Amino acid sequence: MPTYTAPGVYVEEVVSSQKVLSSAPTAVAAFVGFTERAPLDDPNDPQGLAPRLVTSWNQFEALYGGFAPGCMLPLSVYGYFANGGSIAYICRVPNVEPAGEPSRIELPASDRALGLPVAIESLEPDADITVQISTDDAGTDEDAVATFTMTILEGGEPVESFPRLDLSGGATGVATAVNGTSTKVKVDLLVEKDVDLSGQLELIRPGVYDLVKAAPVPVPVNGRKFAGSESARAGINGLAVAEDVTMVLVPDLVTAATQEDGTIDLSLWKAVQTALISHCEQHGNRMAVLDAPPGMSPQQIKEWRSDVAMYDSAYAALYYPWIKVDNPIGVNGDREMLIPPSGHIAGVWARTDETRGVWKAPANDTMRGVLDIERNVTQNEQSLLNPIGINCIRPFGTRGIRVWGARTLASDTDWQYINVRRLFNMVEASILTGTQWAVFEPNDITLWEGVKRTLNAYLRGLWSAGALFGANADEAFYVKCDAETNPPESIDAGLLIVEVGIAPVKPAEFVVFRISQKKQSAS
Repeated sequence: MPTYTAPGVYVEEVVSSQKVLSSAPTAVAAFVGFTERAPLDDPNDPQGLAPRLVTSWNQFEALYGGFAPGCMLPLSVYGYFANGGSIAYICRVPNVEPAGEPSRIELPASDRALGLPVAIESLEPDADITVQISTDDAGTDEDAVATFTMTILEGGEPVESFPRLDLSGGATGVATAVNGTSTKVKVDLLVEKDVDLSGQLELIRPGVYDLVKAAPVPVPVNGRKFAGSESARAGINGLAVAEDVTMVLVPDLVTAATQEDGTIDLSLWKAVQTALISHCEQHGNRMAVLDAPPGMSPQQIKEWRSDVAMYDSAYAALYYPWIKVDNPIGVNGDREMLIPPSGHIAGVWARTDETRGVWKAPANDTMRGVLDIERNVTQNEQSLLNPIGINCIRPFGTRGIRVWGARTLASDTDWQYINVRRLFNMVEASILTGTQWAVFEPNDITLWEGVKRTLNAYLRGLWSAGALFGANADEAFYVKCDAETNPPESIDAGLLIVEVGIAPVKPAEFVVFRISQKKQSAS
């Protein structure tokens, strides 16, 4: 309280005891898996393993490359953005390593009859080197022999230059001049040394040529590599630094789990999904979007879920079967290919959050970009799968291919619906972030009333938007923060206890119309 000593008018700013809570983001996906290449623009992350934020498919392509054989993650990311996703983190898992061989290229001659007369090879393995060829000015001498200049570039900057070269075997020959002095490349002359080059205006076609690295060597990926490490900022656990993530996916699990005979290593499948569920449970505001193994019939997937994947978690949802999309890679001439559905499903979640709200079950909605599904699931077959938490994807004729399930893998009926768990995740994260102002405030009635007003205003807004069940606000939620929840011993311990109860809306999973025959009666 300020002290006033001189007469006059004074203005005091009074801090409001009611703050405004904003809902935490709910549709931020994280993809863990394989990509065409790694982003190497961060000196603190030389291998490109740390989570990187992307907000569009074009941004993903610029950082990680496009579609590539053996990589499901790019296809899943593409499906995520196509279905309504807008924010994603990418956590690359290395599944290949450099071949350890020199980079190489063969340069074309201006005269097609000479073919590819010069081969350039890096002295260091897997070097990023570019060669620039320019034709030298012949001047006015009609008898002058055509020559060219070769410039070696690293990182876009010239590091070596060799002017006035030709294709002879003499001192001005490209092989002799370069191999004697270059510390970056060596040259092989692939044309006969006594070939007649008279009358040539250009020897090597001018242009800029990147040396091509040898194909990387595949390396085995186990469950531990997918799980990663929080300290190393790698794998699933590396997502700890991306605090706003709410959905986590591992679409490349099939690539790692496929064995040489084409069968799926279900032990690896379970190990990775168990690590993913554990990560989401530990963070509390995340859900794992799980893919069922491919190639299974409804009976087989039921047995796998009951005997192998005995998950019991409110922080995970499982989808079956796989979906068929256009093949952008064209491997083996196939125009369509099967991929895990998790990326498209995460996009549907994001679209539902945007158009209806996180409290709406992300089901009975179409999946964009899906041509077909791996196998049809009948109503009776789904009646066996739905109770054990397997959400089916089914075609409905002209209504399209739709997500036809909204259950978690929890046995507790309080948490059996995806939208209920995600609504609580959002509310908890919003309260946690929006009430930081209360820390170290005097723990008295003024603080209690201020916290109650803040939470009441936020929850009333959710009820008005349709997130909470109840004919009025009193039925939809309550906030209790008073002397009963904060006795003297609690205050002495530095604790402020606030009880919050909300009544979430639950989906009408089974719509039943009871129809009876109405008998006519004489009046």
